[in-house]
Amino acid sequence: MTTRILTGITTTGTPHLGNYAGAIRPAIVASRAADADSFYFLADYHALIKCDDPARIQRSRLEIAATWLACGLDASRATFYRQSDIPEIPELCWLLSCVAGKGLLNRAHAYKASVDKNVEQGEDPDAGITMGLFSYPVLMAADILMFNAHKVPVGRDQIQHVEMARDIAQRFNHLFGQGKELFTLPEAVIEEDVATLPGLDGRKMSKSYDNTIPLFGSAKQLKGAIARIVTDSRLPGEAKDPDTSHLFTLYQAFAAPTQQADFRAELINGLGWGEAKQALFTLLEAELGEARERYHALIEKPADLEDILLAGAAKARKTATPFLGELREAVGLRSFRSQAASGVGEKKKVGKSARFVSFRDDDGSFRFRLLDAAGEQLLLSKSFADGKSAGLVNKRLQSGEALDIREQDGGFGLWLEGQCVAQSPAFADSNGLDAAIARLREALAPQE
Repeated sequence: MTTRILTGITTTGTPHLGNYAGAIRPAIVASRAADADSFYFLADYHALIKCDDPARIQRSRLEIAATWLACGLDASRATFYRQSDIPEIPELCWLLSCVAGKGLLNRAHAYKASVDKNVEQGEDPDAGITMGLFSYPVLMAADILMFNAHKVPVGRDQIQHVEMARDIAQRFNHLFGQGKELFTLPEAVIEEDVATLPGLDGRKMSKSYDNTIPLFGSAKQLKGAIARIVTDSRLPGEAKDPDTSHLFTLYQAFAAPTQQADFRAELINGLGWGEAKQALFTLLEAELGEARERYHALIEKPADLEDILLAGAAKARKTATPFLGELREAVGLRSFRSQAASGVGEKKKVGKSARFVSFRDDDGSFRFRLLDAAGEQLLLSKSFADGKSAGLVNKRLQSGEALDIREQDGGFGLWLEGQCVAQSPAFADSNGLDAAIARLREALAPQE
């Protein structure tokens, strides 16, 4: 089975060594797997939320595109495109905005952090907060759901956004799917073994701290940056502790196991910091030298990069355009010609059927309701720690397997494997209880 993987790269800066080790290198390796269908894009709409410098965004788009290709991304295998070249994405963002709850977006970490900062400073809670920042999770959901990605590699700070995409997708499916799963529910992938590199001062390598090592600066610039890595005051001949050395952590991220073992031993045996930094420079130059040459060749030919990205966009739109057409049909934005041809206007309105509605409680847990054709609640599920667990129970209830219904507390509970997974409201008498159980069995009966 092919697994569709989707990754976005925000175009607000120049890639550095930490970006390469933490995101670019593992993503390119993953794209070469035989069962991978990879979608990698430049998130330039997202960049507008964080940056209002057009020249910086334009330069960053060029540098990031060149970086991925120079590092070995095969654009003929992966789908590599700019977000802004896919007009279906902002349209889908609007469709999703119309079903995304404001309460859900109120809980987004970035928005809450901005509000908390304003409150701490005595400002209006929403001072300086744009709709772009507030609705960032919806645009990210559109990026993911447009291509029905199965897996989305993200950092831990982005897990919530993938969970929000699942929530929004579930609601859209329930409202407009008519029994069909229009959107695949994406799964966040956290790669625990991917390197998080320390910067020159030992903190996480980040442009925010101005402690980065340039990825494709000249050899002289690379050597100069390495020379500024903070070390302790131990002299040549004195034993160094590799486990507390930022320099060793950097070396470890690029060295083979035997190289790591040798370097560790040399530090313990008194290798001087100057020689250690030279060893790191030699290692990084071997890793990046050829890619640096490819990068600068690409930077010098922006028209070639443009052609590659437009070809990637055309490839992506072969999926996006027909799928958006299907979604427009689902929500009622249909052509009058197709309505006339199908005789839709002459048909009787189809009655509503029972449906599941998934939602998220204020405490962050996941639940679902089963509503009958009249919209009356038949079941309310227990709380689940994550959306995936709730979805699995939901699917089992719709699978047609025998129902374990037990009367309790004036109503009834639905049990799976010895646990009550959902419960009905209480009823005034046994007639109401019996009628509700009958409606439940009808709602969960296998479809012909």
